Amino acid sequence: MLTVDQMNFSGKKALIRVDFNVPLDKTTFAVTDDARIKATIPTIQKILADGGACILMSHLGRPLKKLNEDGSVAYDKFTLKHVVANLSELTGKPIQFASDCIGADAIEMANQLKAGEILLLENLRFYKEEEKGDLAFAEQLSKLGNIYVNDAFGTAHRAHASTAIIAQFFPKAACFGYVMAREIENAQKVIQGAERPFTAITGGAKVSDKLLILENLIEKVDYLIIGGGMAYTFLKAQGYEIGSSLCEDDRLDLCKELMEKAKNRGVQLLLPEDSIVADAFSNEAAYKQCSNQLIEKGWMGLDIGEKAIAAFSEAILVSKTILWNGPMGVFEMSHFENGTKSVGAAVVAASKKGAFSLIGGGDSAAAVAKFGFENEVSYISTGGGALLEYFEGKQLPGIAAIEAVC
Repeated sequence: MLTVDQMNFSGKKALIRVDFNVPLDKTTFAVTDDARIKATIPTIQKILADGGACILMSHLGRPLKKLNEDGSVAYDKFTLKHVVANLSELTGKPIQFASDCIGADAIEMANQLKAGEILLLENLRFYKEEEKGDLAFAEQLSKLGNIYVNDAFGTAHRAHASTAIIAQFFPKAACFGYVMAREIENAQKVIQGAERPFTAITGGAKVSDKLLILENLIEKVDYLIIGGGMAYTFLKAQGYEIGSSLCEDDRLDLCKELMEKAKNRGVQLLLPEDSIVADAFSNEAAYKQCSNQLIEKGWMGLDIGEKAIAAFSEAILVSKTILWNGPMGVFEMSHFENGTKSVGAAVVAASKKGAFSLIGGGDSAAAVAKFGFENEVSYISTGGGALLEYFEGKQLPGIAAIEAVC
């Protein structure tokens, strides 16, 4: 794997695909979580220390699919100007900003960029050609630098112009940044070198969202813990009454097949024995704990209960490798956060005993941050969807493109 460590950037202009798709305050547009920006700083620092310059390109949101009421593009909402202040503070350097990502002005600013300087390009997704993987658009981007660095794992599963198409214009002059290198290294550690017992914790709303990863994990793990809304489809497949809980009725047979497959392979598939149920999807709703064998009509499971927490924690605490992707309940609501928080605490305790714990981005990363566990687990992925597809066994275009030209 060729990384920035194997490249000398002295006198070079590195065109770096970063992932600055960060959450913003809805009113002020201030960055509310700069973890993805922070993650890229070591790559930027390495290039600058070599005597190179950095030209950063990223997307922010989906501006062409979230238009203003009059149908116009919401440039003010999705401009990458919003991240300039955070980026400047984290790098300790002034940030030059190009009002476009291609064209004469962007080329001129890139040409004038000196060693030790940083240029941030405007949102790539203001052009439909980015998500379409347009070759001509990728070629225009490529004119801005002479070494291409992909450090955006969160978009590595997308065959977009700036992630998968552009690399071909940099033969023998493309590499991975530190974020990409760490993500790949840690994912491979779990996929190929997991120390046993190996436990995967999956959650979230739908079985259909996690179908391929569940099938793949059953081939690899010792314990498969299933929580969150997706657990109720499995419970109904066992014949339990689940009230108004989330359920995909068209996936019941699939759940039966997965449970049978796990049994045949000697995998302990753990479903929650009890739940915290509510009479409405609201933190203000009436709620109570009950057995999952019979949830009354009009009540829905929004978190796992105490018995489930105990059983899940017991499996986690004996594990040597842990993959966690998906919350155990609606952790954003205070009355239904305890299951996710308790499972997180068990992952932390196992990590302190020497287990390797990989947190799979997305809601799991948000939960870890909410409960203050960021520095107590082994690794937190910056890319939820990309990591999922990696564990599904798919080839990620953003990785394959670099490997093809190295």
